[in-house]
Amino acid sequence: MNNSVYLYILTAAAVIYLIRMLPLTLIKKEIRNPFLKSFLYYVPYVTLAVMTFPAILSATSSPISAWAGFLAGVIIAYLDGNLFRVSLGACAAVFLVSLFL
Repeated sequence: MNNSVYLYILTAAAVIYLIRMLPLTLIKKEIRNPFLKSFLYYVPYVTLAVMTFPAILSATSSPISAWAGFLAGVIIAYLDGNLFRVSLGACAAVFLVSLFL
């Protein structure tokens, strides 16, 4: 392998380490800013949504069935919130739309 590959891996490892280590060492006091606290509270949810949404739309062979499953999941989650019912409803919506297309 080329030596530049090792340099790229080392640089990526250093950047990831610094991003995770610096907040722990630089911020010693409790965060009191309500905007910053709410921002940090929602970061994991936004990250999960950003990673999941494209996978939902490319999980089926048809974008129409993917959107149907996504919308069914959102509606069921809003009305009920039970994860099992959401997944069941989304799968059923994808199945029914794929059956008729």
